[in-house]
Amino acid sequence: MAFRAGLRPLTATAGASDTFGLGCAPIGNLYHPVAESDAEETVAAALARGIRFFDTAPHYGAGASEARLGRTLAGVDRDTVAIATKVGRRIVDADGAAVPTGRIGVDTVGDLTRDGVLRSVEGSLERLGTDRIDLLHLHDPLDVDEALAHAMPALVDLRAQGIVRAIGVGMVWPEPLTRFVREADVDVVMIAGRTTLLDHRGETELLPEAALRGVGVIAAGVFNSGILADPVGAPFFDYREATPGLRNRARRLAAVCDARGVPLRHVAARYPQRLPAVEAVVVGARTAAEVDDFADAESAVIPDDLWAELEDAAEALEVGRG
Repeated sequence: MAFRAGLRPLTATAGASDTFGLGCAPIGNLYHPVAESDAEETVAAALARGIRFFDTAPHYGAGASEARLGRTLAGVDRDTVAIATKVGRRIVDADGAAVPTGRIGVDTVGDLTRDGVLRSVEGSLERLGTDRIDLLHLHDPLDVDEALAHAMPALVDLRAQGIVRAIGVGMVWPEPLTRFVREADVDVVMIAGRTTLLDHRGETELLPEAALRGVGVIAAGVFNSGILADPVGAPFFDYREATPGLRNRARRLAAVCDARGVPLRHVAARYPQRLPAVEAVVVGARTAAEVDDFADAESAVIPDDLWAELEDAAEALEVGRG
């Protein structure tokens, strides 16, 4: 398992991770404001730990994440990093008007038009301070038919022009994402929160279809919004408070991991690597310490039989025996 060639930096760096990337939604003030200096330290920590793939989007902080990532990478050889961003949403100001190209706003609204895609890319390039994008995703399109008819052809053209090296779609729900795998000329797709220790919905149809068609899969949302990182301190699932049943399952999984001397969050970060078609994992972080922790997960020793123990524990809870 590793990022496919089209998603790797053009120039390799010794010791760089070929499986983990940094998700940059948190440095775009997701959930809580993040100071500029903290955002820069987070990206710098990722670089120091060998992370060379960075995933951002105009939607993250209405442009703030892209701008912060671009400023921190300004002194880094562009060929030694890979940058992924997204289209499908337009950045707007407090009055709902589109912001000038490359600026930061206060919110985003859906825009799947060809012109919207091209304007979004133009703004992203300016905020990121680069002349190309390594991976361009269509971001959670609500209308799949409209996206296939208008947005995806624009992405294909951008790839043909060399402005973008690879194209894909990033979504939470596996069913519509499977349609893109079948009907669009995508290189990869990103599935968030559906290939995790607690949620296997992406494994039923999406992953087999991607494997069949040679489409790569990037797994994101591996902590399901926090519950798999800290079931007690951050019992959130899909951006809301987890149900008692989910909390019980997560705590049971954590107990199994603790008994084997491996943190649940490390196991959760590594879980998607075991699945067919999954080529890489993107983990969001808002501090340098969080970066260090998930980077440690890549080399953590996880006993082979721990996976079976976790499956047994999950099955026991599902049938009411745990």
